[in-house]
Amino acid sequence: MEDRDTGASAPEVGASSASPGPIPGTASWQQRRPTESRSADGQAGDATQKGKPKKRRKRRRGRKVFARDDARLTQNRSPAPGKTGAPVAEAHRPAELAASPAAAPARLEQGAGRPPVHELPVFAALDLGTNNCRLLVAVPTRHGQFRVIDAFSRIVRLGEGLTANGRLGQPAMDRAVEALKICGDKLRNRKIRKARLIATEACRTADNGLEFLDRVEREAGLKLEIIDRQTEARLAVSGCGSLVERDTQGVVLFDIGGGSSEIALIDLAGRRSPRLANHIVSWTSLPVGVVSLAERFGGRTVTREVFAAMVDDVAGRLASFDGRDRLSHLKASPNFHLLGTSGTVTTLAGVHLDLERYDRRRVDGLWMDRDSVDRMVERLVGWDFQQRCANPCIGADRADLVLAGCAILEAIRAVWPSERLRVADRGLREGILSELMADDGVWRYDGRGRA
Repeated sequence: MEDRDTGASAPEVGASSASPGPIPGTASWQQRRPTESRSADGQAGDATQKGKPKKRRKRRRGRKVFARDDARLTQNRSPAPGKTGAPVAEAHRPAELAASPAAAPARLEQGAGRPPVHELPVFAALDLGTNNCRLLVAVPTRHGQFRVIDAFSRIVRLGEGLTANGRLGQPAMDRAVEALKICGDKLRNRKIRKARLIATEACRTADNGLEFLDRVEREAGLKLEIIDRQTEARLAVSGCGSLVERDTQGVVLFDIGGGSSEIALIDLAGRRSPRLANHIVSWTSLPVGVVSLAERFGGRTVTREVFAAMVDDVAGRLASFDGRDRLSHLKASPNFHLLGTSGTVTTLAGVHLDLERYDRRRVDGLWMDRDSVDRMVERLVGWDFQQRCANPCIGADRADLVLAGCAILEAIRAVWPSERLRVADRGLREGILSELMADDGVWRYDGRGRA
């Protein structure tokens, strides 16, 4: 089962949304070659004449410069990035790239002073969750941003049956190992400067979680670390920093996962630092996600009574969250909003937009008002299982989980009512990459060598 990927074909991620990269299988994808020098009559010619390199004039930024033909530089002709926080482009497509943008010849951005892509340091982030196995491989670009050069995402349902048995099941572990073998091959085929490979709630809580990770190391050659819930919340915040605009005063960011749901309260009313995670004033991790909730209450046949019971279950857990009121002074502000990063909110956004197929360009960064969210939840609760399967933004893989996600969302909205919800098709992996690159100092200097 392949999952739609977050960021697989959104080459630049970070402080502002960026234009999409070439997507295999579409008209925009082609093998790019370095530009050949040509003589005055348009024919390809030798770069030297009488033993000396021929010079050609180029005009750049209003001044004359000379470049030798044998330099064979090509310009990066990708569109300029969009405005901060604007949705970025991606067509719904298989998560594993048939050909990575990095496979094309290296290109230099005009005037940027950057090395070719193949010379940039490569970073990787892998997230093995309760429902999905996801990998991103990226290189740094402008300050606070990076370009994805390879990605993989697959629904493995590692936590299937965990709620009832307290252990990871054999079929679930087999599915996860097969996905991780693909990730391992991708990582070994590249020279990775730094990588972080994490496992979350399923491995955190399963009696045989550590035993499973030993098997992963033996069979897939990957050593995963189980992160705690606080780290998971922080990484989710770091991955979504570009969607929090400058005039924002308060945000409740939530990540509805398969086995747990992380919630972070962010106070931006004072002086703002470059790292959004520095402004977390309170956080919690609920030991409930779409897989665990659906297994306890049922996911295929969900009546309104069952849905209400799921909402009440999550609401009871939130009631014990001591830090829930840390943003009370900002909840009435027009510059306060919710920010959701999960399959639940991206699915709601896709249904809201009535998309014929999921499109990250339309979803990531989308604003939804209170009434729109109400209508979409009501619409999904009214659908039976087959209707949910038939929707292109849900499909058979999510049809039994989406209402559990909606129940968690409704419980969150009841505690932190807001007129606006922003949708993020990004999360832990982007947070890992941002932190790895920042800690490595790759953004310390600009293209002219200045701090």
